[in-house]
Formats: sequence, C-alpha cells, structure tokens
Amino acid sequence: MSEPKVPAIGPRIRRERTARAMTIRGLARDIGVSASLISQIETGKSQPSVSTLYAITSALGVPLEDLFDSDEPDGRAPVPAASDDAGMNYISTDRTKELGPHVAPEEREVLTLDSGVTWQRLGQVPHHHVDFLLVTYEPGGSSSRHNELMRHNGTEYGYLISGELVLTLGFDEHRLGPGAAVCFESATPHRYRNDGDVPAVGVWFVVEPS
Repeated sequence: MSEPKVPAIGPRIRRERTARAMTIRGLARDIGVSASLISQIETGKSQPSVSTLYAITSALGVPLEDLFDSDEPDGRAPVPAASDDAGMNYISTDRTKELGPHVAPEEREVLTLDSGVTWQRLGQVPHHHVDFLLVTYEPGGSSSRHNELMRHNGTEYGYLISGELVLTLGFDEHRLGPGAAVCFESATPHRYRNDGDVPAVGVWFVVEPS
C-alpha cells in the first residue's frame, strides 16, 4: 500500500484557535482537558482521541473534515504531524473530489487516532456530506481515552463485521457482535470501546448536515 500524505492537524487547530483569539488555556477549559495536551496536539507531539477531536472542532465551530485539508494557505507543503504509527494517517477534507467508483485498498485515505482507532475512507461522491468509513478499534481501543461520552453533528450508521464493541448510548449500554448494526443521531452522547482481545472492524456511515 502506497503511503499518502500526513495531515498537519496540529497547525490547523492552532490557526483556527488563534483566529478566534482563543488561548490554549481557554480551549482546554472549554473541552475539559489540560492545556499541555492542547499544546502537544498543536505541535504534533500527540494525536487526539476521537472524542477530543470532535470536542475541539465543536468548541472552535469548524467542521471536523476542515482539519484534514492538506493544502496550506501559502501553498507550502504541510509539516508532518508526529505519530507513533507506521501506517497511513491522512483523510482529505475536499468534498468536491471523487473517490471511486472503485477504490482499491491502496487508494484509501487513512487516519490513525491516539485512542487505538483507525478510520479508512472507502469512497466519496462529490458534494455529498457523507463519511463512508472502514473503522477499526484495536483491543483496548476506545473513542475516548478517559471514558467521557462524545457528541457531534450528523446521523451515524454502523455495521460490525468482526470482533466486539461496547456502545454506550445515553444511559444505555449495547454489546455489539459480528453482524450487529446501529443507527442514531450523533448528537446523542455516545462512546465505543473494544474490551476484547482482537480488533473490532466495521463499516460506518456518518451523514452530516450539508
């Protein structure tokens, strides 16, 4: 599999934050994390978890995909973000481009997050705000490192292919096995975690407001 570009997530978060005259401490306070974690994310020393990434974009008022645009405003190539993973970690934000109609494994855009979760984009139809993803939760992986629930825009549909996941949805807990399907409004507080000893792999659609 050929290696795609690595997104400069941290510098984009810093740019969006400073454009809003928000301090690191202010952003950290708004989403309930330490200022040092925000600093490490912005400098590329740490990758955020799924829930932290959604919390940052909600606090800044920007779409999640805006953080994965590989083109810097001045035309320069972005500085690669640090990662402990040797695999791919790039998902494009360009909703005008086509990924398909046939997408080979080496053509997928991939993002690896800090909490043991990997997203692979399986395709994209131009101008449609739908994320079509192959999602992998490694053993012990979770959408949050600190057990907090997350919420974000859109409607979520998922089908688990292999492994097991525990979905916390509001006050309810659901244990998902191979063949299980879920669907709910993503504004409902939720969290996924893999308590098993094998990866949990599934196909997810997140339909966002256009």
